[in-house]
Amino acid sequence: MPAAQRRSVVYAQNFLRSRHLVDHLLDQSSVAADDLVVEIGPGRGVITERLAARCRQVVAVEKDPVLAHQMGHRMGGVGNVAVFEADFLHFPLPVTPYKVVANIPFNVTTAIVSKLTSGSSPPVDAYLVVQREAADKFVGRPRESLYATLLKPWFEPAVVHRFRATDFVPAPRVEVVLLRLRRREVSLVAATDAPRFRDLAVHVFTAWQPTVREALRLVLDPAALTRLERRLGFDLAQPPTAVMFEGWLELAAAFQAVADDRAREAITGAEARLRRQQGGLQKSHRTRSAARAE
Repeated sequence: MPAAQRRSVVYAQNFLRSRHLVDHLLDQSSVAADDLVVEIGPGRGVITERLAARCRQVVAVEKDPVLAHQMGHRMGGVGNVAVFEADFLHFPLPVTPYKVVANIPFNVTTAIVSKLTSGSSPPVDAYLVVQREAADKFVGRPRESLYATLLKPWFEPAVVHRFRATDFVPAPRVEVVLLRLRRREVSLVAATDAPRFRDLAVHVFTAWQPTVREALRLVLDPAALTRLERRLGFDLAQPPTAVMFEGWLELAAAFQAVADDRAREAITGAEARLRRQQGGLQKSHRTRSAARAE
């Protein structure tokens, strides 16, 4: 198999069939005439064409060299579309306000959402075609998740459309939805408190303890844990996934009020450690995938 064809197989995804469906989805979106829109993985350009007709500028980032070449030829005469052959995970985000509309490869959903929402230049609004299970993870449904807890102080995640398998070619074997990530105008956690909030959530979710109380018992002395529980309007004797997002905001504030320097130091860097672990796993997975593609 030629190298270019092998790469196309590796990057394969499910493409939307209908321009009418894309128009319907864009009609329901916040995309407007003066917007700069980034499209990740434009593939055959069905979404790109409809975006170009209704926004100021489209930046289409396509990793597959064959599709990128075809897109460049197809959109060459469209003045407000710029096609880049690049891996979006290494592509610089705009420094001016922008939105995202994308039908992304399902296997890199978490990495793409992380890049969009945790960097210094997040989008104003984003619409991502994703697997339903991934969307549930970011929305925090049916139970809260670490991903949702880390996302919600700065974004409002919601499922705004459910697709049929026949909307795509090839038809996916999983449920697919449109996930919206709308950036909050006012963050629910102050910038100065963000690292402590995120480290606390990561510590509790990854402590491998049955309840929030047991996870906090690892870093708080008994007296501080008792004071913490008195401040809260909910019981800590439940798993982290059972605590509603509002409870995490309350917990973070109470923890800072009762924790001593030792307790704060114990959770500091929890998110960074988790990211390093995940990065190592992703690198190992990419290496194995590349070997299988040879």
